[in-house]
Amino acid sequence: MNQQLSIPFDIRVGGNYSNGAYGRAWGVRQVLDFSLDAESGEETVRFKGIAGTCRRKTGQCTLDEFRKWARYEVALNENSWQRIGYYEEAFPELEP
Repeated sequence: MNQQLSIPFDIRVGGNYSNGAYGRAWGVRQVLDFSLDAESGEETVRFKGIAGTCRRKTGQCTLDEFRKWARYEVALNENSWQRIGYYEEAFPELEP
């Protein structure tokens, strides 16, 4: 059974988030602001891409779509992106 565990974290203005992908698909986005969509009433996130496939691009999506894209928060450490707030994941015991 292959399940992806989701670690909850807050999405905040000014925060940097990675999609956790490898190679060319990897990217980092910085949250610029939140707003409500006039038609649907859904909360939206406006962001700019700052590294990887997202670099030099801006965009907007629903908060739910952004949460599905983002795997974890990151910070620039000299010239590499590092997870922040990372902790060892607890995996449930497998039954025999």
